[in-house]
Amino acid sequence: MRKVVASTNVALDGVMEAPDRWFFPFWSEEFSRSAHEELLASGALLFGRVTYQEFAEFWPTATNEPEIAEQMNGLPKYVASATLTEPLAWNGTTLIKGEVPEAVARLKEQPGGDILLLASASLVQTLMEQDLVDEYRLRIAPAVVGSGKRFFADGSGTKTMRLVETKTFDTGVVALTYRATGNEK
Repeated sequence: MRKVVASTNVALDGVMEAPDRWFFPFWSEEFSRSAHEELLASGALLFGRVTYQEFAEFWPTATNEPEIAEQMNGLPKYVASATLTEPLAWNGTTLIKGEVPEAVARLKEQPGGDILLLASASLVQTLMEQDLVDEYRLRIAPAVVGSGKRFFADGSGTKTMRLVETKTFDTGVVALTYRATGNEK
């Protein structure tokens, strides 16, 4: 069974919204290699609508990270949306409409590599409520943003996790990987 791996960049105060305004000073060659390795280990990408639209506008023509762009553009992509009628013209995209948790549960049963869920806080929260997220990869930047959408929402309920990996990058970003207790494979 495939795992759903939720991966995002967050500030010390838990904000993950608009990383283009605060995270890029912490990007480095070492961080780029790690992001590429994460993509190489994945069999598909999963997005909420907002993140999907941002990525679909950027990655098909990205030139600054060619290895990441090649992998990002080549993987099968799934976008969960109640408002899109069809996905943007980004190679290999399938639109998930209707009951998203059920569709993701079916995706997990298919053969292939892990399903990498990038950013998409609302989608993560929906899937977390249904115990469909198996692993959380948080790259915590040494910055306080002050306001914005947080990766884990208030009132999302208690979830316990087990720390399985830590890594500190040369820019001070700390990567923490947690597995949801009870979802370990």
